[in-house]
Amino acid sequence: MLHILDLSGQHIKSFPAHSASVSDISVDLTGDFIATASIDGQVAVHSLSGAETPSFNLKRPVRTVALEPNFAKSSTRSVISGGMAGNLILHEKGWLGYKETVLHSGEGPIWQVRWRDNLVAWANDLGVKIYDTVSQSRITFIDRPADSPRADLFKCTLHWQDSSTLLIGWADQIKVARIRTRPRKTTSASGAPPLLVEITAVFQLDCMISGIVPHLLTQSPTTSSALVESAGKKANGTGSVRSNAPKPPALTAFLVLAYTPPDMSLLAGNEATADRAEQARKQAERPDLRIISRAGEELAADALGITNYERWNCNDYILVDVEAGSVKASPSGASGDRYYVVLSPKDLVVVKPRDWRDHVAWLVERKRYEEALEEIERQRDEADATGGKDIVDAVQIGQRYVEHLVGEGDFTKAAQLCPKVCGQDTKRWEDWIFVFAQKHQLQAIIPYIPTESPTLGPLVYEIVLTYFLAHDRQALLQTIKTWPKSIYDVAAVIVAVQSELDRAPSSSTTKPTGPDTVILMECLAELYTLNRQPGKALPYFLRLRRPNVFDLIRENNLFTDVQDQALLLVEFDQELREKRRQEGEKVDTDPVAAITLLVDHIHSIPIGRVVQQLQSRPAYLYLYLDALFHKDPHITSTYADTQVKLYAEYAPRKLVDFLRASNYYNLEQAYNVCNERDLVPEMVFLLGRMGNNKKALNLIIERLGDVNRAIDFAKEQHDDDLWEDLLRYSETRPPFIRGLLENVGAEIDPIRLIRRIKNGLEIPGLKGALIKILQDFNLQVSLLEGCQTILNGDCADLVFKLHRNQTSGFFLSAKTPCPICSLPLSQPPQGLGLLFLCRHVVHAHCVDHGEELPHQPDPTLVGMGLGGQPGLGGKIAFTAILRAKITQGCPVCHNRSEGDRT
Repeated sequence: MLHILDLSGQHIKSFPAHSASVSDISVDLTGDFIATASIDGQVAVHSLSGAETPSFNLKRPVRTVALEPNFAKSSTRSVISGGMAGNLILHEKGWLGYKETVLHSGEGPIWQVRWRDNLVAWANDLGVKIYDTVSQSRITFIDRPADSPRADLFKCTLHWQDSSTLLIGWADQIKVARIRTRPRKTTSASGAPPLLVEITAVFQLDCMISGIVPHLLTQSPTTSSALVESAGKKANGTGSVRSNAPKPPALTAFLVLAYTPPDMSLLAGNEATADRAEQARKQAERPDLRIISRAGEELAADALGITNYERWNCNDYILVDVEAGSVKASPSGASGDRYYVVLSPKDLVVVKPRDWRDHVAWLVERKRYEEALEEIERQRDEADATGGKDIVDAVQIGQRYVEHLVGEGDFTKAAQLCPKVCGQDTKRWEDWIFVFAQKHQLQAIIPYIPTESPTLGPLVYEIVLTYFLAHDRQALLQTIKTWPKSIYDVAAVIVAVQSELDRAPSSSTTKPTGPDTVILMECLAELYTLNRQPGKALPYFLRLRRPNVFDLIRENNLFTDVQDQALLLVEFDQELREKRRQEGEKVDTDPVAAITLLVDHIHSIPIGRVVQQLQSRPAYLYLYLDALFHKDPHITSTYADTQVKLYAEYAPRKLVDFLRASNYYNLEQAYNVCNERDLVPEMVFLLGRMGNNKKALNLIIERLGDVNRAIDFAKEQHDDDLWEDLLRYSETRPPFIRGLLENVGAEIDPIRLIRRIKNGLEIPGLKGALIKILQDFNLQVSLLEGCQTILNGDCADLVFKLHRNQTSGFFLSAKTPCPICSLPLSQPPQGLGLLFLCRHVVHAHCVDHGEELPHQPDPTLVGMGLGGQPGLGGKIAFTAILRAKITQGCPVCHNRSEGDRT
């Protein structure tokens, strides 16, 4: 029975081929036709897709068969076979059926035949011969190795590596035959065949060869790695499967199915020994696959697990190579992979070169997980570059690696591996984090916990924050600042941190002292800010002296929240200014930022509450009330007496300006405050406001001795008695007399002062003062004369302009509008129009009391001597009557003078 299987062991089809064991199988290049040879003497050709099944009866056991390589497309459908009869027979299809041709005979049984393109190679007891089907001639003969064992016990194995290279494995020797074209001159001269054969390599092995195929070393990740991945398939009989693969690339090594004979007498030719111990059948060893390099070096070897291998001999094994093609050989296989098939009487073993996936599995089996993951990473990079696909589950390997590391106690390395192992799997992340937490190694995995892509459950992040709260509060603060607020419950964390802060010993003071307290306050401030509760964060920022407090208040409109934090806010701002001043930075003298903030938002921060808080710090209260006073002098009216004291204490120079600008303070209290601090100018001002001008003037003269101030004071009061007192005080004081002479100006008559000077009183600079008086008088006279000249000139110009305007004509039509009512002057037709010297023409009824004006006489009646005086005199008389009735003059000019627009 012939069974057709795919490389995964799945049954495809079966044929009832022969009545005895099948000794050889050959497949054409298309894989559609299969030829079988059997010891029943039959050669049969089977088709997988058609019904054509030609068969040939050779009458003797057949050992080998070979189909024409292009059998499916060939018209001759040639088949070559041979066996115990010693004949190599070619069957070709003709018009009348198949024709039989004997290619060779007479040299013993034909053990194996292989056909490649136009070359046929076969082996018999004497050696290997090669036949050229084109020239129909035998081109070479290769002798059987000398001293080789019996051919029927250790068969010859032939394999075409390519169209010009034949691999020959016989007993323990490998020969490589190279076929090339014979030079043309030699061929024509001697009649030799067109091809010649050269033996390019001969290797002697320490084992018998059951099969040989070329092997690509580049298929393996390492030449020293294991070779075999096999699955035993029970099968009946033995056979050889000819590869249907296309021409392979150049190879650099051989894959040999090695057999070690248990009975050395077979090699020594001592089979007929009389020793019964030697005659007993000995158990064979396991066959193995070996990779032999072109230099004859053994690169790798793997033993095969063959059923009942103890009972089989060298000829019971077959080795062939197969290109997988489009057949999926295994779950990890890919199209185009190269496979080898080993056949025994009971097993069919599929062998595949180890690749990097096998190498990874080998590393994992030995718990070398890190090397396995590195190999996967390297292969993945290569796959990305070439567009290939990776089907190795790196996550599963990583999971086992992490489990191994955790079991070994290497938590740091296990944590480093978690990002690669867990990836986007949130559940796997959470499971491992809980494992680390249970083993009290949470600090190892915290740096690798993702906050996005993927985002884990809030509980995970809260566990981490709780751990930091208990063990590393600085890390807690940094984590709060860097983590997104949406990944955990901010309110729950606030409660935990607040509870911890309440237990801190220094948390109740205005300014925290302990480092832990400072960090906890910073954490609460950040958490409240993240939770959109800046009002609750503000007290902590103030206590921590954070420079961004004022920006926080303005950006979040926290003026109401700062009502009870005024003193803390001002103290904090003063500390900032002092710190900047100590650092050498130039600090302006403008009101501090806190004071400006309080003053600009008095509607949200009541003045009374601020004043109440600042009572204990009068300097800050002064700054606040002073800023308010500059903004609006009236809003501090309630605190005017307090301001007098504060100005007297902290800014005496500003007190006079305040006293002048404000009318809300108590004069007597203000005078007492100034008197206590001996503020003479302020006392003078207050005495003047209270009406005690004489005492004020006495203070100026006695305490200040400032004649200019005394003169200015007398000028301000406009009191002649005060001037008299000043003159009387000055009679005995020459500096005052001189000062009065120089600065009195037009307030008093200089003659009045000069007459009070006593004879013999020496006044320094009197001459200069008198000269200055005379010069000032002359200057005044000159100014008056100049002003009079200017006035006269202006009057003359205006009179001339008035005369010219009144005597010149101007254009006027019936459509000219009235400046008062905007109607044409011609309406009504018989209406009276008034022309003023200012050139304004209006309707008579548009003038005040215009209805009382007389009507213009009718010219016809006047000409008849009725209704008025004729001629110019009548007009003048009528105009005089109208002028007497119009008391306000031109109504247009009158309205302009009143501010109305016409």
